[in-house]
Amino acid sequence: VQLQASGGGLVRPGGSLRLSCAASGRPFTNWIMAWFRQAPGKEREFIASITWNWATTAYADSVKGRFTISRDKAENTVDLQMNSLEPEDTAIYYCASRSTAATKYNYWGQGTLVTVSS
Repeated sequence: VQLQASGGGLVRPGGSLRLSCAASGRPFTNWIMAWFRQAPGKEREFIASITWNWATTAYADSVKGRFTISRDKAENTVDLQMNSLEPEDTAIYYCASRSTAATKYNYWGQGTLVTVSS
């Protein structure tokens, strides 16, 4: 499984950014795709997840109502639309995946840096 994240950059507070993760290497039926982030000096934290089959989503409380995760089966991509960005959202964002039978995410992309600053 290969995951390639893109779309990071510099954005002002209150702005928006859309991250994309290109997934390849196998069919993703019965898999879960997710986004995590790691801010400087902090541990990596879960942001959002989506099931490949039914697009069932879950969000961390810190981003609920501001971020939206989606997946495109035809393109094999998982996107993270981020709105109302705050300086606290500054981090390296990683996409990850696991099968529904796995207990932890065992495939990770390389990360893309998001900086929210005026």
